[in-house]
Amino acid sequence: MTIAKPSLELLRTLTDEHVLRELMRARRLTRADLAARSGLSKPTVGESVRRLTEAGLVVDTGERTPGGRGRGRVGSYYALADTVGTALAISIAPDGVVVERVGAHGDVLGRTRHDISRPARAEQVADALRTAAAQAHEGTGEAIRLAVVSAADPVERASGRLVRLPDAPFLLGELDPVEVLTPQVAGPVIVDNDVNWAAQAERDTDPTGLGDFAYVFLGEGLGCAIVSDGEVRRGHSGVAGEIAHLLTTGPHGQATRFIDVFADLDLRRAGTTAIDIDRVRQLAAVNRQALGRAVSGVLAAIVALTDPRLVLIGGPWGSHPAILDAITTAFTQMPRHVEVRPARLTKEPSLAGARAEALDRLRSAIIALPQRTDLSATLRFPDQQDHGFG
Repeated sequence: MTIAKPSLELLRTLTDEHVLRELMRARRLTRADLAARSGLSKPTVGESVRRLTEAGLVVDTGERTPGGRGRGRVGSYYALADTVGTALAISIAPDGVVVERVGAHGDVLGRTRHDISRPARAEQVADALRTAAAQAHEGTGEAIRLAVVSAADPVERASGRLVRLPDAPFLLGELDPVEVLTPQVAGPVIVDNDVNWAAQAERDTDPTGLGDFAYVFLGEGLGCAIVSDGEVRRGHSGVAGEIAHLLTTGPHGQATRFIDVFADLDLRRAGTTAIDIDRVRQLAAVNRQALGRAVSGVLAAIVALTDPRLVLIGGPWGSHPAILDAITTAFTQMPRHVEVRPARLTKEPSLAGARAEALDRLRSAIIALPQRTDLSATLRFPDQQDHGFG
């Protein structure tokens, strides 16, 4: 059998990818540095640098290495051009909208925040989202290649629209982040649930290499993400992991919906189904046993159906020591149980997951740019036509 040799165009593409990735990691390098780091020859790297410079993706910084008088030739430092663009990482949560502008080196180049009044309305959140995104980009002159959105509501997988479910504590209506952001973003707008992003952040930062686990979020709302074989499982329509209506053990030993446990314990915000986080913490000693039984009943259902290696408990009151201890104690009494431990990330975990995704997609988009003849054209990913996960 004859094995086809790689085409010259393919070799050039691979070389350009190597060079761009090295510059993303190191910020500035000489051609000699690039050759040493990539394992490519200096002439090959030199040609790649020339191509990328002509394409407007790489620039000569004007900085030079020491040279002359026996110290070798002077080398020029090269870096990514500003024209490669940036990405937006966005969090839509009950306490407000946060928009970060992320560069190809992984830096947060700008951050803006808009508070949201309660009860939230889709129109108000859309205005806050639109304004925050515009402010994050204001005055930069750089293209926004894409946006990744974390939303504290169920997300329809195909469209990226937020879904209104019974007893959802946050948005009292539907919101379409894709529609809101598309005029400000040159490429795709990817939207997913905040608990899914938090789970991805845990997966990517855990030193043991988590691949099969359940992430249970306990905050104003209740949510769960299932990670199996390293991938978040979103379900047919995107609302897998909505645990609020699972039956569990109520405060008086009766079978009840998980969300109703907090009504029975008077732990909801007045007039809403949102859980009062401060009150849960203040009354942790009083309610720890009831909360431990209720959560452990939910964990038993998750383990029976998804068979995770372990369960991570995240969220502002799920990590409370007394409550976490009660959950662990009650869960060990179940016929099937696995290890339960607190989530490692406690500061904006869902935004951390969205930010990492935005960076990864931005770098892939930049690498794809040399194949275009018109870099000012609108960037679209051929496999991301629906803007959502699918």
